Amino acid sequence: MNADSIIECVPNFSEGTHPAVVRQIVLSMRLDGVRLLDFSLDPDHNRSVVTIAGSPAAVVEAAIAAAGKAAQLIDLTQQTGVHPRIGAADVIPFVPVSGISIAEAAVLARQAGVQIWRRFGVPVYFYGAAAARPDRIQLEDVRRGQFEGLRDAALKDSSRRPDVGGPELHPTAGASAVGARSFLIAYNIYLAPSADISHARAIARDIRASSGGMQGVKALGLNANGRPQVSMNVTDFCLTPMPQVHATVERLAREHGAVIAEGELIGLIPEAAFTEGAAWTAQIPGFDPNLKILERRLQHPLAWPE
Repeated sequence: MNADSIIECVPNFSEGTHPAVVRQIVLSMRLDGVRLLDFSLDPDHNRSVVTIAGSPAAVVEAAIAAAGKAAQLIDLTQQTGVHPRIGAADVIPFVPVSGISIAEAAVLARQAGVQIWRRFGVPVYFYGAAAARPDRIQLEDVRRGQFEGLRDAALKDSSRRPDVGGPELHPTAGASAVGARSFLIAYNIYLAPSADISHARAIARDIRASSGGMQGVKALGLNANGRPQVSMNVTDFCLTPMPQVHATVERLAREHGAVIAEGELIGLIPEAAFTEGAAWTAQIPGFDPNLKILERRLQHPLAWPE
């Protein structure tokens, strides 16, 4: 790392129905050296995603503070969500942008995880490049059973105990998965109203890498906003370009007797993933490359909420 290093952090919080709560969490990250690039609330998934970037030390401190604020304000025992979750501050990934390696990002993730436990009593699982065990590299393996299942499993099964803290989860804030990874594109495609959840699940099964589909693609079929949705995380857009993902979902939808509708992008994308006039971004309502491309957002960050 050098003095000009930039790291991104994209914490996901298990709260999407109370804007005032999310606003307080976002404001807890307002520190010198931290830029706010994006944040969104999804009431149906009961989830919010925030993107910050800046100097490594400042971004790490902001992520720790946000985890503490989320633990204070979110009670998992009183809510549910469509999206899998194990904690109030559910996932905290660190992503190298410039002047920093993935290995260095993993060290920062480990430091953040230790502090989240020490300061707030929220146990931590390390995943991705920061994983302490090979069976925790994949986030879905860490989140198996969600909060309710993991709360019991961590006490009964030593293989499910947190890497830091525990073995009990925090009674209301659960645990946090803290990791380091490369750019991930969170991209969803809704199906037309004539489709149902079985279509979305079939398409997700066919496209995801774990089922023999596309490399670097994770997918679920969900009901979101009362409509079937193919919810995807593209973990390697160089290996599997976004236009290919879009075209494949469109083809699979036809094969399953469905039609795709609009797309949805959660968070930002790197400049390298964008092609002017591509069908996948054209189907995202209101898509503006100046607002949704990381490198452009770094030059013109959002104002912090008041």
